[in-house]
Amino acid sequence: MKKEIIEQQQYVHAHGMPLKGRILMVASSPSVSQQTGWPIGFWAAELTHPLRVFQEAGYEVDIASTEGGEILMDAWSDPTDSSGYAADDVISLGYMQYDWFRQLLGNTKKISHLDPADHDAIFLVGGQGPMYTFKDNKELQELFASFYDSGKPSAAVCHSTTLLLETRRTDGELLVKGKTWTGFANAEEDYADQAVGQKIQPYRIEDEARKIRDTKFKVADAFSSFAIRDGNLVTGQQQNSGAAAAHMVVDLLSYR
Repeated sequence: MKKEIIEQQQYVHAHGMPLKGRILMVASSPSVSQQTGWPIGFWAAELTHPLRVFQEAGYEVDIASTEGGEILMDAWSDPTDSSGYAADDVISLGYMQYDWFRQLLGNTKKISHLDPADHDAIFLVGGQGPMYTFKDNKELQELFASFYDSGKPSAAVCHSTTLLLETRRTDGELLVKGKTWTGFANAEEDYADQAVGQKIQPYRIEDEARKIRDTKFKVADAFSSFAIRDGNLVTGQQQNSGAAAAHMVVDLLSYR
């Protein structure tokens, strides 16, 4: 057993919980925004806050990425970044002190090397990267659909919900057909664009979701904690919704 897995289990046991199963978290591999030219990846809080929920509930967590290997957090989501934007994210800051956590981020599994049978749930991590690396990613679409069609909790938060714009089930129907779900809102995109003085994203999830027939896309107040569970599909609006979405996944697992 790898050293980082042993240390992660020790972390979980330190919180007084026996291991109940395994949850797969998928984050974007590093990329570069064609809009801004920035290096982009995953949003720290959208990984660490759900991770904390899963571990404190007694689950072992594997982290995978679109290409495998090292993953990098979006600069503004890093609590140590000079921007100070996420300076109050003490959960992410705390995880960054653990060797096993840094090792997990440095050596993620590639999604093509995964067997859905090895995990009890899937959770897609948001950030700026998914708008490029999850978009048109047939491999990830099939992986997510395989969890969903098996009745396993299948979750996505923030910009990772871009995957749901195209993901189809094994019967060919869009996975979100007949579903109520959420993702990064236009009001939040407006705020982010105004904050940096330029358009950040190549398209907007809310705009694209509202073009889909037979689905219901809902958003709450900008940057409020908001998550939706519809069957075994769980979605969260943005970085402040990751823990709420993770709790829904844990609740669903308790009924399996």
